[in-house]
Amino acid sequence: MSSRIAYFDCPTGIAGDMCLGALLDAGVPLAYLEQQLAGLGLAGAFRLRPERVQRQGQEGLKLHVELSGVTEEPPTVEGHHHHHGTRHLPEIETMIQGANLSQRARDWSLEVFRRLADAEGSVHGISPDRVHFHEVGAVDAIVDIVGTCVGLDWLGVDRILCSALPSGGGTVKAAHGRLPVPVPAVLTLFQMRGVTLYDNGIHRELVTPTGAALMVTLAESFGQAPAMRLQQTGLGAGTQDLAIPNLLRLWLGETEESSWGSDRVCVLQTQLDDTTPQVIGYTCDRLFEVGALDVFTQAIQMKKSRPGVLLTVICSPERQRTCEAVIFQETTTLGIRQTLQPRSVLQRHVETVDLEGQPVRLKIATDTTGAILNVQPEYEDVAAIARQQKRPWYQVQQQALQTWQNHQS
Repeated sequence: MSSRIAYFDCPTGIAGDMCLGALLDAGVPLAYLEQQLAGLGLAGAFRLRPERVQRQGQEGLKLHVELSGVTEEPPTVEGHHHHHGTRHLPEIETMIQGANLSQRARDWSLEVFRRLADAEGSVHGISPDRVHFHEVGAVDAIVDIVGTCVGLDWLGVDRILCSALPSGGGTVKAAHGRLPVPVPAVLTLFQMRGVTLYDNGIHRELVTPTGAALMVTLAESFGQAPAMRLQQTGLGAGTQDLAIPNLLRLWLGETEESSWGSDRVCVLQTQLDDTTPQVIGYTCDRLFEVGALDVFTQAIQMKKSRPGVLLTVICSPERQRTCEAVIFQETTTLGIRQTLQPRSVLQRHVETVDLEGQPVRLKIATDTTGAILNVQPEYEDVAAIARQQKRPWYQVQQQALQTWQNHQS
């Protein structure tokens, strides 16, 4: 079974108009986009004008959202203008819900604006419904967000991923005066998802609130391109002239779906040659207490022919700092190696069977179709019954498995 992937490669950041330009360049029909956007109730308020442009010798598509009856001022950020009035979230939600959009495009659009309202509300200390959207609630930004969701839906995308994003730098003029880059709303959006950032050496505003909200809401992850069979590309041009081609690169392709899920784990390792066995045992217990997924040790030979122990901890990325704090506090190590690794995982749930009045929990592992691949009774439950009844552990385990199988038939 294949899955259609959209990967947003953002060497110079991302903005809503760059997303739309890349989608049109990748094959989304302009007429279809205009027909879908017409349902927003903004008839006559804007016109879409695509233009082929050069950015440092490379060609991309720049989409202009031209507003009727508005004298435009130079944009202060990629494709955003700060004078088109204000709107609140409920008004924007009503516009989107009243448009004749597909269910998926409508849900995506609403989710993006709600995420943006959450970020703006957090910055200003007010509820999302009371946020004045200023530039991000103006006609061009509504078109950018809804149009991007419509375009991704038309392309039949199943999964959306994004590269790490450049942080940018400097300051920018906004509705509330000059703000540092990333602007507060963008920084809050980054924090909401733990977005991977880096400095590409360009100290300008590279990620707009609209671009950040789109990716923080729609992208599964931020990082390297996935394994995929590349089928189409689209280049969306930004407004600014930068030291490298100011182009958002949209990659479209397919990948074979596995029958199990995947995630990422953090692997921590350190070598110890002057720590007692009691300390190592206590440290392992403490690591499990703070949420480590697994902890194990291996005997190794260290420098000066000293025997030592390699301590390995597997944890979620969110628990990395907590686990490191335990290792530094409880052991003599001066350094910890860290790696992020992809992991294939089965779905799991727990069921309970009754063995002569004693409960035994079983871990049931399934693939994405629900097919059961593994069933294991909980060790401690089996051990407690074996001790109480003075029976071999494996007999109790087999009895628990047989009881569970009988319940399935």
